[in-house]
Amino acid sequence: MAAKPPPARPHIGLHSSFNARSNAEWGEDDVWDSGSDSESPRQSTISNSWRLPPSPSSYRRQSSPITAPKPVPRPPSNSSSSNVSFSYTHLSAPSPGSYPSNAADTTQPAKGGWTMVRKSGTSQDALCAKLPKDIDPNGDVDVDSDMVVGDFEPEMEQAAGTGIKVKPDQGSIKSDVIEIMNDPLHRFLRSPQPLPEPRFNHRMGHSPRSSDAEKLLRESSIRTNRRIKFIDCLSKDDVNISELRKLAWAGTPNDLRAAVWPILLGYLPLPSNLRASTLARKRGEYSSLVELAFARDRQGLDQQIWHQIEIDVPRTRPGVRLWMQASTQRSLERILYVWAIRHPASGYVQGINDLVTPFFQVFLSAYIDSDPEEFDTSLLPTAVLSAVEADSFWCLSRLLDGIQDNYISAQPGIQRSVKRMAELVARIDAPLYAHLESQNVEFMQFAFRWMNCLLMREISVKNTIRMWDTYLAEGADAFSQFHLYVCSAFLVKWSEKLRQMDFQGIIMFLQSLPTQDWGDHEIEMLLSEAFVLNSIWHNAQSHFNAK
Repeated sequence: MAAKPPPARPHIGLHSSFNARSNAEWGEDDVWDSGSDSESPRQSTISNSWRLPPSPSSYRRQSSPITAPKPVPRPPSNSSSSNVSFSYTHLSAPSPGSYPSNAADTTQPAKGGWTMVRKSGTSQDALCAKLPKDIDPNGDVDVDSDMVVGDFEPEMEQAAGTGIKVKPDQGSIKSDVIEIMNDPLHRFLRSPQPLPEPRFNHRMGHSPRSSDAEKLLRESSIRTNRRIKFIDCLSKDDVNISELRKLAWAGTPNDLRAAVWPILLGYLPLPSNLRASTLARKRGEYSSLVELAFARDRQGLDQQIWHQIEIDVPRTRPGVRLWMQASTQRSLERILYVWAIRHPASGYVQGINDLVTPFFQVFLSAYIDSDPEEFDTSLLPTAVLSAVEADSFWCLSRLLDGIQDNYISAQPGIQRSVKRMAELVARIDAPLYAHLESQNVEFMQFAFRWMNCLLMREISVKNTIRMWDTYLAEGADAFSQFHLYVCSAFLVKWSEKLRQMDFQGIIMFLQSLPTQDWGDHEIEMLLSEAFVLNSIWHNAQSHFNAK
């Protein structure tokens, strides 16, 4: 069967409006229901650090040393809260008269140590949250506080010749970050270097002529050749988007992803001579949006939207150092709030915070030589962190424009996808479908969050990033249509185990799937199976309803 070629153009969707949906419509027993709205607002501080310092001119080359921004601590309150809650509450957007002129109170930055942020109220666990095996899925995960990593190692070292402060064991910043910020491909297009050949330890009995060595050599050669093809494609005066999509479908090299994704999303133009000016203009626009949104500090914010963002941000990727950093959380808060007020028909929807994380980590990795999940973003030059934040915002906006049906009133996009998934599974794995039906398991009970969170609660961010390489290569409606086939293949993968379980076992298993050790191989197998399903069933819609 001939493979379906990727779409020819990048997707630029239009965002439609959606309204709030009352909790009563969901019903009290629905598995994705949440009580997080009952939480009282938490005290917070918004100081001048909310405003992005760099002007558009700041994105040009800077000759003077750059210092990293200081994290802004949050004052503690007197109660505790649940650590995990991801519901899908629709919040109204701000009205023009919701910006009082009173200035916000400010506090002094912490001098060191951990900043403990306590929250009040309790919350039910929403289906979007993936629970550890030892936690009751019907209960909450109670913690005394949310931890925000502050400046707990004041000793700093000066990177030679860069003027950039670096903490020991906190990550390595590339020496040419300003050049990368202005031109993400500058180091590759000027002097592309092939990947190093693998080395063999002859003392341990590994010979270059052994089968293992030959396999490593082949894999290294394939990676090098693919990387060269990417660079050749990107170095053209006008990028061939069809060629780039064919390359990206099988995965994008880590060091090129920050340049490839914006082009596939349509954030960056195809002509190479327009990219630098486009980046400067869009980052400048985002900086202006932040200045406008936070011009009156906390008292000028829409309190309902801001309250929910304050709840969700500390719960984003709990336990991962990057997302525990105060500077990272401030960036995430700005991204989410600016997006919400730019979409007044929808406002902020819980779960969108998770969709920011792949973009932020991809763009951050372009400037560092270490694992982004372990990096302290307060070490970055202010202009570089602002660039990462702005690029993440615009790419998130592009993604959400294509799946707006998932978040409008009544969420018809998710309802439609879950219904089609059930019909597809009935066709491709009838025994599994019959067993789920006999146990009274409804697809909405587990597939809702698969659609709403794009499987980000089932797999790691690193796996998600690899999967999004293919989604972006598929283009157009991949995050809704192709994702349907990925979810179907994902469910069928566990068919044998699920058919041995009762209702409770099925729900428990699907809430905590054993994917912790998954790597690129497992993701690529899942994508390949989804591609086969898509090729067979995408143009056979009339067969879905046939019984």
